[in-house]
Amino acid sequence: MRYAVIPADSTGLYVTKITNNLTENHQFNSLVLLTVSQSRAALSLLGYCYYHIQDFTSSAECYEQLTQLHPEVEEYKVYYAQSLYKAGAYPEATKASFVLDNPSSHTKMVKLQASIKYCEEDYSAAKSLLEQLPQDDPDYIYNMGCLLYQDGKNEEACKKFMSAMQVLGYVPALSYNIALCYYSLKNYPQALKYIAEIIERGIREHPELSVGMTTEGIDVHSVGNTLVLHQTALIEAFNLKAAIEYQLKNLKGAQEALTDMPPRSEEELDPVTLHNQALVNMDTKPSEGFEKLAFLLQQPSFPPVTFGNLLLLYCKHEYFDLAADVMAENTHLTYKFLSPYMFDFLDALITCQTAPEEVLYIVVLMAQAKIYWNRENFQMVEKIFRKSVEVCNEDDTWKLNVAHVLFMQNKYKEAIGFYEPIVKKHYDNILNVSAVVLANLCVSYIMTSQNEEAEELMRKIEKEEEQISYDDPDKKVFHLCIVNLVIGTLYCAKGNYDFGISRVIKSLEPYNKKLGTDTWFYAKRCFLSLLENMSKHMVMLRDAVVQECIQFLEHCEVYGKEVPAIIEQPLEEIHIHIGKNTVTYEARLLKALFYEVVGWNK
Repeated sequence: MRYAVIPADSTGLYVTKITNNLTENHQFNSLVLLTVSQSRAALSLLGYCYYHIQDFTSSAECYEQLTQLHPEVEEYKVYYAQSLYKAGAYPEATKASFVLDNPSSHTKMVKLQASIKYCEEDYSAAKSLLEQLPQDDPDYIYNMGCLLYQDGKNEEACKKFMSAMQVLGYVPALSYNIALCYYSLKNYPQALKYIAEIIERGIREHPELSVGMTTEGIDVHSVGNTLVLHQTALIEAFNLKAAIEYQLKNLKGAQEALTDMPPRSEEELDPVTLHNQALVNMDTKPSEGFEKLAFLLQQPSFPPVTFGNLLLLYCKHEYFDLAADVMAENTHLTYKFLSPYMFDFLDALITCQTAPEEVLYIVVLMAQAKIYWNRENFQMVEKIFRKSVEVCNEDDTWKLNVAHVLFMQNKYKEAIGFYEPIVKKHYDNILNVSAVVLANLCVSYIMTSQNEEAEELMRKIEKEEEQISYDDPDKKVFHLCIVNLVIGTLYCAKGNYDFGISRVIKSLEPYNKKLGTDTWFYAKRCFLSLLENMSKHMVMLRDAVVQECIQFLEHCEVYGKEVPAIIEQPLEEIHIHIGKNTVTYEARLLKALFYEVVGWNK
């Protein structure tokens, strides 16, 4: 029986990401070029064959050997970099592209690097690279269309693809991209028109791909994941057709679209096809569908909608415990793939099984409180929580948020009353508690002259972190670091820089485990505040403390070479120079400021 109400449009078939053309080398002719020696030709032939059956990892290995044996042949370097890119080894492909030092390979290098950035979803970097190409280059037009699509400008993208087609002629991937633009615009008839052309040409030009035979009940062998299959765009076209039929509530049509595609064995299926098969057959083969979706979640990459669809379908079939387990085990995916609305909806569905009288009320209450919290109207937030005390006083989420709003109003004694039960509940596994909660509780202890309780809590955190470091030396834990940072920041804010700065410095020891982008951000704020007050002659530091600051910044120089100072947004127009976006660079600037402010010679 299925009682859970699922919105009609909550699940949907996924379509392949828009296809780019940044590095397709239409003259991948190693068979013609490489005839100097038998071994060289054999290795080249092997790499060529691996590439055409889309075993790009093996192809890259062959071309890597050829680049080492014959570094003078530029084509090997091109094919090696391209094979790495196709294998999804983007950092390695980027590195290999920089070896292409022949002027004749410059354009290929730029296109390859842009393609890598595109696949890494760094669209602004891809655009910057593309702009190095002549604007009449068909690849420039083609791939600007891809970037416009990613930016949600579907009509403009469609025009770019059509312009590229006028220059390049018929290219299946281009037709697919145009169809995908129309699909995004909900113009399904036009999308189906381009899909039909892809399928008709695929059947006519490649009868060996056995299109439609599985639907007709003819037993055919797998055609494999060949380069020919990839170039026809048939898999993408059939998945898009299935998605359109699914949106039009034609489930049978969606199922037939998936069985019409060239036959492959299950282990050869791409993630998009596997996801869509699971979804369209869920009513008749639910166990198989759940197994496929759960399998996809364990893979390095999967369609972004997989996570939400699996949770929704668990709830639809009333497997609420399984849904709760999946959410608990994949909290990192929750923030990445679920919208706030979807998270609240699923949370409400799952929670209502154990506390139906509270769940919806709690969700609405927190949404209302968040509006005032964002405006920093903490008094109104507290007022909202006080009105709900009779209904929610046993709910941990409510307690935690009450504690936060009391803390923000400097009502430390009252905040302790709400923080303490939450911490004591997990006292045997203290690191399961949020670091911010522990930090706020320690600060509340200190501000109410309960220093012994604060020290005891910090010793407990330190002991558990030491045990983790013993069990897993490479694992980074930040609870004690954050607690010390918060305490240090508090003292700095109150003008006690001697103690506050020493706490901040202590928080980042050992540097190899504690120095990160976030911890550096909060630490440097204290140092900048100190320098500002020193420059205004409002604060005087002892030479010993200044020396301690200099030593700290020197340590940050050493350990901060690979630590970004700022995590840049991918769509930013202007990027920080790579040499300046490190903790090392900023630590040197701060050290120079210290020398200038205190009047020391470097």
